[in-house]
Amino acid sequence: MRRRRLWLTPPFFDYPVGDLVDQAQWECFLHKHFISNQCTSLNTLFLHLFVAREGFATTAIYKIMRTAFQDTPEVKYICLVSPNVADLEPPLQMIFEPFQSQTTPALQCLAFVCCRERIYGRLHMRSARPSDHNRILDIVGEKTDLSSLFDQLSIVKDFIEAESEHCHSVTFEVDKTIIGLITVADLDDLESDHFDLRQFEGFYKTQEKQDEAEVNLSGEEPSRETTSTLEEQRETQMTETPPEKHNSFCIKVLLTDQRSDLRSVESIQYLFQLFPHLDYCVLTSLPSCNEFGFLQNFLRVPTGPTDLSPSELYIFHRSGLGRMEVRKAVGSDRPAVSNLVKDLSCDQSLLQDLDSFYNDPYAVMLQAFVAQMDAQIVGILIIKDEQDTDYLRAHYNIENFISFSQHRPEEHAHVRHFVLRPLLRLWSQPFFREVLRLAHKSCLYYRTYPRHYRHQVSCVNPLDFVLDCAVPISPRRQIIYPLEELGNDAPSRRLTEEQEPFALSLICRKLTLEPRININTRIVVVGASDTGLSFLETLCLRPHLKFNNLTLISTRGFPGDYDHEDMGFLSTSHAYNSKDLAKMHFNINVVKGKMVRIDRKSKYVLVSGVGMVPYDHLILCTGLQYRALNPTVKNKEGPIKKAQLLRHSTKHTNARVVPSNLFTLNDVHDCMAARHWLCANFLDQSGNAVIYGNNIDVYISVETLLSLGIPGSRIHLVLPPEPAVCALPNSVVERAVAAAMENAGVHVHRNFVLAQMSTDTHPDPLTSVTFTKDSRPLHLQCGVFFNLSCKEIDLDVLESIQKSFLVLDDRLVIRTTFLTNDPAIYGAGPLTKFSRWYRSDEWSHANFNSKEVGQELADALLSRLDPALQKLAGKSPKETRLVPIYRRAKIQGGKLPGGFNFLHVTKPSPTKLKCPFQPSTEIVTGGETGDYFCIKLNHHGVVETIICLSLEPLPVSNYLSLYGKHELLLGGLLRSHRQGEIQDLYSFFRQRKCMPIFHDRYSDLEKELQEKVKLKSDGGEPAAGGRPSLDAEGRTTLRKITGKFLSENKDLLPMFLELEQL
Repeated sequence: MRRRRLWLTPPFFDYPVGDLVDQAQWECFLHKHFISNQCTSLNTLFLHLFVAREGFATTAIYKIMRTAFQDTPEVKYICLVSPNVADLEPPLQMIFEPFQSQTTPALQCLAFVCCRERIYGRLHMRSARPSDHNRILDIVGEKTDLSSLFDQLSIVKDFIEAESEHCHSVTFEVDKTIIGLITVADLDDLESDHFDLRQFEGFYKTQEKQDEAEVNLSGEEPSRETTSTLEEQRETQMTETPPEKHNSFCIKVLLTDQRSDLRSVESIQYLFQLFPHLDYCVLTSLPSCNEFGFLQNFLRVPTGPTDLSPSELYIFHRSGLGRMEVRKAVGSDRPAVSNLVKDLSCDQSLLQDLDSFYNDPYAVMLQAFVAQMDAQIVGILIIKDEQDTDYLRAHYNIENFISFSQHRPEEHAHVRHFVLRPLLRLWSQPFFREVLRLAHKSCLYYRTYPRHYRHQVSCVNPLDFVLDCAVPISPRRQIIYPLEELGNDAPSRRLTEEQEPFALSLICRKLTLEPRININTRIVVVGASDTGLSFLETLCLRPHLKFNNLTLISTRGFPGDYDHEDMGFLSTSHAYNSKDLAKMHFNINVVKGKMVRIDRKSKYVLVSGVGMVPYDHLILCTGLQYRALNPTVKNKEGPIKKAQLLRHSTKHTNARVVPSNLFTLNDVHDCMAARHWLCANFLDQSGNAVIYGNNIDVYISVETLLSLGIPGSRIHLVLPPEPAVCALPNSVVERAVAAAMENAGVHVHRNFVLAQMSTDTHPDPLTSVTFTKDSRPLHLQCGVFFNLSCKEIDLDVLESIQKSFLVLDDRLVIRTTFLTNDPAIYGAGPLTKFSRWYRSDEWSHANFNSKEVGQELADALLSRLDPALQKLAGKSPKETRLVPIYRRAKIQGGKLPGGFNFLHVTKPSPTKLKCPFQPSTEIVTGGETGDYFCIKLNHHGVVETIICLSLEPLPVSNYLSLYGKHELLLGGLLRSHRQGEIQDLYSFFRQRKCMPIFHDRYSDLEKELQEKVKLKSDGGEPAAGGRPSLDAEGRTTLRKITGKFLSENKDLLPMFLELEQL
């Protein structure tokens, strides 16, 4: 087998190596001592280190330099400047040439440069000729994804032959080899209805603006005669429609070979020379095409989720061809900055911070920088020293991108304000890179607060420019510390105190040279379920991808747009709460409404009250909802058969007139509405509250009513005879809940089916309900009715699926790849079931953790959209015939009658149990009094079930981390229990020694121990009782790895001593 070796990647920086010169002053230094005026801070990088194996250095340095120039098209020079005077190695001498010194005596240092043309050759552009046709066809053949844009390949030849002053075809070549073709023409027509072009003046140039431009270009102050002439023209144009001229040209064809996509950027200036009187270059692209290197310099014109435009619009303004200068702000810049931000929100906050910087920058820890082009201020960036670095490090996964040991505390800052003219998108990354260099910073953070946050103080425009340069940082799972038990051993209050939740993004020097890939594919998600939110979260957290057309269709909008407390009534999966959503990066369009139709042919979704929402990929994950029952049993006075009861219990309807006291609860909005109605209309009345259903939600609803002060004697719980799994996990919880309801006086009626809802002469309100069973009917006076019986597919969703001819078998039928019978439509979550072709009816997405299902769905779609994954081979037929079994736990929680905080964590299990019995072990403490804790271990000693019933609040995050852990990793849990050392599991898990178990990186420690300690202990003899033993070397390795873990996480685990302290 051939062994592969990794060559060290040489680091490139935007300043010289060593302490030869301050990084903010190198440009003046280089120009002073060497003939290097062509090198600027925006077009130059520096090589700091190069190491290669002997015999490979020449090939390695050439390929590395070629890649560096290819990935950074704005870089024209790579320098090697070092205070160490020595001869270069021969491979480096072949690439670099020395700078010419212009001081006497010459400065004693190394100073070499490599220009782009030395590696790539000079780019030459000329008019295309018919003889170029064959080479151009070869390039078209390489671009198989672009060849579909042409009905016939002969269209290329037609463009070349149509050369005129209004249409030009330009080839660009290197070393007399054609590497691409661009065809441009005047823009005569554009479907402007789909785009907001007001800030671009519709791509028209009025005569007034043209006259003013001619005066400004002359470089002279306008005379009185000129001024009066312009004023007369303005007065005339007030009464007449000003003549308009087209101010843009369009790229009709863009072709480059696969290795030269980024080089086509160099042709932009040449294109504007062909149209000296026009200011805009326009390019349209299909949404399904990824944003390649050429487009990264253009500004994408955003569209709304209901826009039916078949293409994406990109523009480039002539002003982008200028040279930007970045410098510290001075007092004379304030008027220009004020004019720049006058129309933006939070502009006064920006100006106040700018004034504070002018007055005393060190006291306020602010630095302000402006971007200047042609003596005009076009951008401003104000940063502030980051004082909460420890908090950010503890709460966000920043170390996935940087190593904190390589960054000094003073090198961290956060973006306070950022403004840049929208047409200068290509300068946003150089702007940030220059500020980092001039401010001596290495990391910039940007906080995004939720929309309902009222204290917005940052002025950021355009936000997309920041997100293009930054990577999203995912939040970390936090340990819930027992602060009273830990005392002085608890972490610092700076780490444990709650802050307003926010999403965090990171900008560092490396990332400013690695632009994110923009994906314009229109992805529409229907349903803000746990599955849908997890899917969106996974896409938005991809560090190298940025999705521009993500749309969520939800009846209630985006759950993170409002702040709410626990409203009760419904159980929770603990997947997302308000704070979790506020910390997530959801750069999405939200359409508030219900899906009522799917048009598969035209590929759009019809949303009630909104209109058509086009899609390229449609994701259906609406889940299941409670639906209003339709009581149709005619014989309400006598008994009926059980089969008839079950048949009628599954019938639902959507009544046209819904009584105001009839509540079908499905989300937090419904629960909030019910809670407010009860407080306003029911608490002081004498009617009954009837709750109908047979699941855990009905018990949580009973507790919610009791907590509002409604006497138990007014609450009737009616349980239908549904052949479902018991709502409560075991007999202990059942007895505790039953005793609590009995003590509160709650009436419980079992095995009854709703037969009739009665009103007075008016359909509102509901006054009485009738239930029936085998023996006798039940008549109840009703002041409020809660329907929590039997979840089904929403009727509008069901009708949309049926009328679009998607395969439906009680649920939406999907394959293991989440695809329906339409290759553009995916399904996931409880809405779906696997095709009968898999012969596995006992498994569906409803049996698994919805958050994990959403992540797997995102991975399935990314395999088609992520350029880095598109080359991977698909699954084999044998693999696709197997139903995937996900591993994460099913979670359910809530507050049960008696004030019990309830948590149930269990492994996924099939609907119809077919697996053979496997022995298990239970570790139980407490009982029905409110201190019950049960952990079930499988025959391997791994935690597979957790049940908590407590009168005290539960540290849910801590207990969820126990699932899937071996009991030996939990402090020898089983042995301690058998020896009688554990009397209370709640107290046991509040001990200091258990805190590492709840750490979010404990799983990484576990994996490292399994890999390294196992190898070191192969020769160890098993100890008594079947427990593994380690030899001396294994124990040393174990001690070393564990000590390293505690040392690296001492901020969150200060209760442990480091090895050096022992």
